[in-house]
Amino acid sequence: MKSEETVVNTDGRRGRWAGHREQRRAELTEAAIGAIRQLGPEVGMDAIAAHAGVSKPVLYRYFADKSELWLAVGQRSGELVLDAIVPAVAAVREERDAVGAAIDAYLAHIAADTNLYQFVVHQPDIARHRDVVADVVDTVASGLARIFGDRLRARGLDSGAALPWAYGVVGYVQAVGDWWLRQQQPISRDALGEYLTTFLWSGVSGIRHAADVPGGLAAYQEGSTSDR
Repeated sequence: MKSEETVVNTDGRRGRWAGHREQRRAELTEAAIGAIRQLGPEVGMDAIAAHAGVSKPVLYRYFADKSELWLAVGQRSGELVLDAIVPAVAAVREERDAVGAAIDAYLAHIAADTNLYQFVVHQPDIARHRDVVADVVDTVASGLARIFGDRLRARGLDSGAALPWAYGVVGYVQAVGDWWLRQQQPISRDALGEYLTTFLWSGVSGIRHAADVPGGLAAYQEGSTSDR
């Protein structure tokens, strides 16, 4: 039977190794991102290993296979998107400004990090893992949903539309942003951001009208109330 001291020492070594492993994985993930930024989205494992200053066997010591490293890159990329958007939105007070700030921060981020964006969006090994982008989408959409929900409730309406609207906005901006990059930014970021914000905000500010027209949102509010 192992002594208590032996168990503690063993657990301590395991904990240190686990900590070292996670730190090394993070370092290699950052090295992979650096290689993608420098060499382009088609970069391979050989180039990443060379950029990191290690051999391929070392990479495979910390990542079971290429897809596991690609997934780590995708997850880190998602964190970088949030790092760009969250403080931009937090820095403004007006609701329209919050929508505009989120759009501008997203467009600025993908324009400044195009190789990484293209890698994450178009890499099949990453695309199969829905959770890579889902966490980012969920976080951004939930923030927008709070804005929409507040306006709906302020009008005495059911806020059930807030979340699907928010996800629609995120998908819309993603699709337009992808087009913008693929077409090599045919219009300025400022102009595109204002176009998108104006279009989207027209829908948000139209809530009052939707509450007044027959069969509009007010009808769903009345229906949900009568069902109670």
